[in-house]
Amino acid sequence: MKLGIDVMGGDFAPDTVIDGIILSYNEIPSDVNLVLLGPQKLIEDKLKDKNVSPDIFEIVDAKDIIGMGESPTKVFSQKTDSSIVKGFTLIKNSKIDALISAGNSGAMIVGALYSSKIIEGLTRPPILAHIPYENGKCGIILDVGANTDCKPEHLLQFAVLGSVYSKVILKIDNPKVALLNVGEEEGKGNLPVQATYQLLKDTKTVNFTGNIEGWDIFTNKADVIVCDGFTGNIILKQTEGLYRMMLKHGLTDSYFDKFNYEYHGGSPVLGVNSTIIIGHGISNPKTIKTMIFQAINTYKADLYDKLAAALKEIEFKNNKNN
Repeated sequence: MKLGIDVMGGDFAPDTVIDGIILSYNEIPSDVNLVLLGPQKLIEDKLKDKNVSPDIFEIVDAKDIIGMGESPTKVFSQKTDSSIVKGFTLIKNSKIDALISAGNSGAMIVGALYSSKIIEGLTRPPILAHIPYENGKCGIILDVGANTDCKPEHLLQFAVLGSVYSKVILKIDNPKVALLNVGEEEGKGNLPVQATYQLLKDTKTVNFTGNIEGWDIFTNKADVIVCDGFTGNIILKQTEGLYRMMLKHGLTDSYFDKFNYEYHGGSPVLGVNSTIIIGHGISNPKTIKTMIFQAINTYKADLYDKLAAALKEIEFKNNKNN
């Protein structure tokens, strides 16, 4: 396996990314090769400063720097010599198997859409976030930002993708899937959510357990929580904001420590045939290390084929019913 790492991605790059690579290097399986993307001389000098030989890595020279606020679409036409663009070029040409970055998340999503093969029938690949539960387990919520406006059929697909991810990666046998709503009753919510409820209720592909409200997000009432990217992103950032507020006031707790972004790594893009992990802009070396192993585990789980098979099953059933 070849894992591409955007050395210039993140608010504190390249130092934090290189530190994360060094932190993880001795634990990486022997069949995994790291491909570092960024200005070659800068990467080599940074490694030498930390008494690490650049020769143990493959380095792809990429001189352009992408700012966190730059237009994702313009990046691919104007910053062709950047680490993200070169990373996705390698993905497209099957030169690397996975790519991680804590850089411009919009550019990462655009790159995933246009450089990777998307599962047939899937029009909106979502990204997910992990949710720590009080009982020590972990669930997921999706989408958390890739798709701010969603139709019912998109949310149905998110439910299927999330369910498969939970089975394959989180090892949950029969994950409970819930729809985030303003009430538990079937008739609650706006029209798209009400229509989604009926779609989920009628499918046998996922273990749909009904609606879930905001106060139940962290209670293990569901293993997979489905919502549009607008809502999911607000929840994700509210959770991160709560954790920061607790640190600011000197409050520590073993459960709330799991709200720390470094504990979970990054957000995988589901539904593309390459392993793409998008990290937080303020990722530290521990986060980078977590993302590296997250990418390795996801790639080795053969997730794409399992997601494709599940989506094909609901498409077949829908065609059969019609």
